Amino acid sequence: MTGPRIAAGELNYEGIGSTEHGPPPDVDCLVTRAYIGEGLETYRRVVRGVFSWQLQKRAGLRVRADSGVVAPGARVVSGFGVGPFRINAPCEVVWVRRPVPGGGPQSAGFGYGTLPGHPVRGEEAFEILIDHKGVVTIQITAFGVPSTWFYAAGGALTRRARRRITSRYIRSAQELAGTGTGG
Repeated sequence: MTGPRIAAGELNYEGIGSTEHGPPPDVDCLVTRAYIGEGLETYRRVVRGVFSWQLQKRAGLRVRADSGVVAPGARVVSGFGVGPFRINAPCEVVWVRRPVPGGGPQSAGFGYGTLPGHPVRGEEAFEILIDHKGVVTIQITAFGVPSTWFYAAGGALTRRARRRITSRYIRSAQELAGTGTGG
């Protein structure tokens, strides 16, 4: 990577990279899976969007990244909110799985972990899967704990915000697939 990093500090949680193969023991993990569309072209189109930060951008987040494409070690700061009520969420990509040539069942995606300044300490992954019948789904896996007492105090609000952004990611993937926004 060239140039200054957009976020400082080091990954700040246990189980780095574990959204790729399963969360660490004794950690609450949220796994959400949703239908995106059909066919290899749909799969490839959505994967291209995921690897160019379009999933986050189309979900309404302001995205600043070290790199225009997802790569191991890339740092990204996603922001939501308005003015002084904007929350920035700095992360670092900890694993990447690229699509393989040809068709067949496979998945592609990435996971990123939190950096200091993020409201949570944990990890989130975005995977696009295609099965042997050509059905394309998105799987979002996330685990974490509030990073400060302030975010911990907003427990119900935090859970509601997480559900909302997850539904926005799903709609974003459906838009990338060209299947609309779903229901």
